[in-house]
Amino acid sequence: MSTPLEQLLRRAVDANASDIHLKVGSPPVIRIDGELRRMQDVERLMPPDTETYAQQIFTQKAANQFNTTNEADFAYGRQELGRFRVSAYRQRGSVSLVLRRVVPGVPSLDRVGLPPIVRKLAGDHKGLLIVSGPSGSGRTTTLAAIVEHINQTRPVSIVTIEDPIEILFPDKMAVIAQREVGVDVKDFASAVDRATRQDADVILVSQLTDAATVESALAAAETGHLVLAAMHTSDPVDTVSRLVGMFSGDRERALRAQLANHLKGVISQRLIDSADATGRVLASEVMTSNKRITELIMVGGEAAQFVETIQDAEFFGMQTFDQSLLDLVKQRRVSVSAALPHVRNSHDFRAKALEAGVEV
Repeated sequence: MSTPLEQLLRRAVDANASDIHLKVGSPPVIRIDGELRRMQDVERLMPPDTETYAQQIFTQKAANQFNTTNEADFAYGRQELGRFRVSAYRQRGSVSLVLRRVVPGVPSLDRVGLPPIVRKLAGDHKGLLIVSGPSGSGRTTTLAAIVEHINQTRPVSIVTIEDPIEILFPDKMAVIAQREVGVDVKDFASAVDRATRQDADVILVSQLTDAATVESALAAAETGHLVLAAMHTSDPVDTVSRLVGMFSGDRERALRAQLANHLKGVISQRLIDSADATGRVLASEVMTSNKRITELIMVGGEAAQFVETIQDAEFFGMQTFDQSLLDLVKQRRVSVSAALPHVRNSHDFRAKALEAGVEV
């Protein structure tokens, strides 16, 4: 055996790494502020090393899943190290592991860097609120901050449906039940249906990936529950398109009507390298519900129409990525060069940055 797993995880935590990769033929690799770095003073891992690491941390569910499919996703926690989201898989016949660190504690909405409208959306008592973004964009943290805000401010019943459970919430003003798919419940869709009969006021769905779960989530929103959900989509327009694209014919038309009536908002986010190279900063695009957005969802509006509406609807708390990034550039929190790959109109962005006195 090479270096004990606990020692590797301790080094990753001490380095404030977000991920650690354990792969045969390579020393452990950690990701810090988006950049991968090899642990140069650690020996290359051999097949028995990663096999042993996996067996040490597998849950029973994960072990069964891995033996059946050669893949498993699960959570692992140690009191002195914190919690990790683990993805185990086989490549070239050997076991590989990627452990993503779940930073202990739940930051406030303000500390996450979300715009003020998110606090208002978290105060809604019914409807569907979606947080979207690519892997590593902080979706889990944002949803956790929203849940914790509700937990601290409202005497309600919250049911989370997760795969796996990553962040543990102690009861405060709210009562929280956390259910894991494959352990406590069969699947997301049936768990959402049951939550509506378990006196839940707020339901969190950690993955909105299939038609059955979307239908259950919208049905819960329609019957007076606040449903929080995550999606792997790039922006609000992509989110609406992905949801609608799960259905066809009459069901698509019905889905559009439900979505138009019950979608409270979509918060899409990306993490951008900070100007002072000390970490990453959250940029967000926010679409909330107003008459024009409702119309566009109903008729299947073009992407440009959605973006134009979001851009011109600051009164309703909306903002585009371009607007969010321009604010960060003006505050000198993000450089123009770091922002440009994420904007839609680079020429317009440069011009507005220059107008604000920022060197481009």
